[in-house]
Amino acid sequence: MESNFQNIIAQIPEIGEDMHELMIELFPICRSITGNGLRKTLKILKNHIPLEIFEVPTKTKAFDWEVPREWNITDAYIKNSKGEKIVDFKKSNLHVLNYSTPINKKISLDELKLHLHSLPEYSDVIPYRTSYYNENWGFCITHNQLLQLEEDEYEVFIDTTLEDGSLTYGEYFIKGESEDEVLLSCYVCHPSMCNDNLSGVVLLTFLAKYLKDISLKYSYRFLFIPETIGAITWLCRNEHNTRKIKHGLVATCVGGPGLFSYKKSRQGNTEIDHTVIDILKRSGDDCKIMDYKPDGSDERQFCSPGFNLPVGSLRKTITLAFPENHTSADNPHFVQPKYLADSFSKYLKVVL
Repeated sequence: MESNFQNIIAQIPEIGEDMHELMIELFPICRSITGNGLRKTLKILKNHIPLEIFEVPTKTKAFDWEVPREWNITDAYIKNSKGEKIVDFKKSNLHVLNYSTPINKKISLDELKLHLHSLPEYSDVIPYRTSYYNENWGFCITHNQLLQLEEDEYEVFIDTTLEDGSLTYGEYFIKGESEDEVLLSCYVCHPSMCNDNLSGVVLLTFLAKYLKDISLKYSYRFLFIPETIGAITWLCRNEHNTRKIKHGLVATCVGGPGLFSYKKSRQGNTEIDHTVIDILKRSGDDCKIMDYKPDGSDERQFCSPGFNLPVGSLRKTITLAFPENHTSADNPHFVQPKYLADSFSKYLKVVL
């Protein structure tokens, strides 16, 4: 175990570069909580680790939730009266309100503005917005674009489908000496955002890739799921096995330049809490330790009162504390291989 651990440690800078390359490959894909973009992403990850992929049909009950209809998109744009595309989904998949219903019509500027989303405080970036459970259509643009729009007749076109299908997620299990499990989870539903989405995906992919060849005490379960509904669905389908989970982490925002932060499990004094805090403090780096709150990512599902699993969240950047969050500025330039490598190192020390 010790020699294998040291061999991996020696490769960490190279692993950071490999993680970043995978991130760049995944970045252009338009993902959502369902649909072909999610499937394509998981198929690419399957080239690195032997993921088992599950399809859960629309309308399947997950406690008091229900698997939604599947959403897919082919194209979208806004044209002015000259026929010029002033907003083009093919240039950035963030331009479309995620889960937009289809539309093809000509409208006035006043009507168009009712369906436009921008960020006045960050005028040069495209925001990421969704409408998962409230049928609507819309476009996301920079605020500077919004200010430049003139009185005109605009053609709005969104070619999407919203119909019965399924929710897709991936799972990879590594059997250890013990049946006790470490749960490592990330979400794979955000389109073209690197820190708040893909950093966790590539980190867990490479962590699984290197752990699978090591003799391990615990068993390790890796989840690649759409945020919130994916965790709820997985818990509902696996409720009988959650007693095996003794430790867990949700990986997100692990590729940015910020300080490490750790959000404790709901219990607050579990072995995973003590282990992560000890490793962060011994690293000598500044860090922030936070008590549990029912917000953030899927730790809120895993730690919900009905389960109360020992799951925390170790991050490089606090989700809401960086202005690039949920915008086009959260791109491959913002996330760097050295930050990914640093996070990989911390996670490796925690799980081993």
